[in-house]
Amino acid sequence: MKYLKFALLVLVVSTVVVGWSSAYIVDETEQVVVTQFGDPAGKPIQKPGLYFKAPFVQTAHYFDDRFLEWNGDSNEIPTKDKRFIEVDTYARWRITEPLTFYQRLGNEQSAQSRLDDIIDGATRDAVANHELLELVRASNRAPNIDPDLKKKRKKLKEMEKEIGKENEATPELKDIDVGRPEIMRNVEKKIADNVSDLGIEVIDMRFKRINYNDQVREKVYDRMIAERERIAELYRSEGRGEAAEIRGKKEKELDKIGSEAEKEAQKIRGGADGKVTDIYAQSYQKDPDFYQFLRTMETYPETIGPDSKLLMSTDGEFFKHLREFEDMDTSGN
Repeated sequence: MKYLKFALLVLVVSTVVVGWSSAYIVDETEQVVVTQFGDPAGKPIQKPGLYFKAPFVQTAHYFDDRFLEWNGDSNEIPTKDKRFIEVDTYARWRITEPLTFYQRLGNEQSAQSRLDDIIDGATRDAVANHELLELVRASNRAPNIDPDLKKKRKKLKEMEKEIGKENEATPELKDIDVGRPEIMRNVEKKIADNVSDLGIEVIDMRFKRINYNDQVREKVYDRMIAERERIAELYRSEGRGEAAEIRGKKEKELDKIGSEAEKEAQKIRGGADGKVTDIYAQSYQKDPDFYQFLRTMETYPETIGPDSKLLMSTDGEFFKHLREFEDMDTSGN
C-alpha cells in the first residue's frame, strides 16, 4: 500500500514537472523561437497564447516584439568642409524575423552592439560627405531672422567688399543641394541594407544633436560676438550720421526762421519809421514853428549833460528857444 502511494506521488510530481517543462506562454509583447539541441524546431511563435514543446530537449527563446530604442554615444566627426562637430544620434528598431535574429545575433545585447557599428559607421560616412550647412539646414527657405538685421548684415558685407576685406563673422548664407532630412533618409537606407540579413528592422533614425566641439565652439561664439559688435557699431555710426543730419536740418531751420523773423522785423520797423515820418511831416505842415521847437527840445537831453557848458551865438536856434523860455519866465506866461 505504501509503495502504491509513493508510486502515485512520483507519477503526479513527474506529470507536473513534465507539464511545466513542456508548456509555455507567449505574451502579446513577445515572440518565441523553439530550439532542440541548439537547432530551430519549427517556425517562430509570434502570436500570444499557450503553447507546448518537448520537455527537457526543447528550449523556448523569448524576444521582444515591441519597438526597441538605440541611443548612440556622441562622436566627434569632421565634415566635408573640415569642421569638427559632435554628432549624437538615436534610432528605433524591432525584431522582424526572430529565427534569423536568433541565428545571426542570438540576443538583444548582441544586436545593440552590432547596431553601434552599423549606425555609427553610416553616420560618420554621411557627415564626412556633406558640409556643415547641409547637416544643420532642412531646406533653402530663408531662416526666420529679423529683416532689419538681414539688411544690416548685407550692408556690412557690402562695406567689407568695398574695402577689400572679407570677415568670417558675416558669411554668405549659400543655398544647399541636400538638407538634413534627406541626409537622414540616406543614412536610414544604408542602415536598412546592412541589417536586412540580421532579422531586424530600423524603424527610424535621427540626429539628436549636432554641435561644435569645445575648441571650435569658443571660436564660433567669438565670431558671433564680433558680428553683433560690428552690427551694433554700424547701428551707432548710422545713428550718429542721422543725428548730425537732424542737427544740420535744425540749424538750417533755425537760420531760416531767424532770417525770416529779421526780415519781418525790418519790414515792420520800416513801416513804423515811415508812419513816424508821415506823422512828423503832417505835424510840420500844420505848425512849422511848433515842430521846430519840439525837435529842438528833444535834442537838448541828447546833447546837453549836467556838467555841459554851452557857447552859443545869439543868432543860433538853440539860443533863440532858450531866450524864449527866459522871456516866458520873466513875463510869467
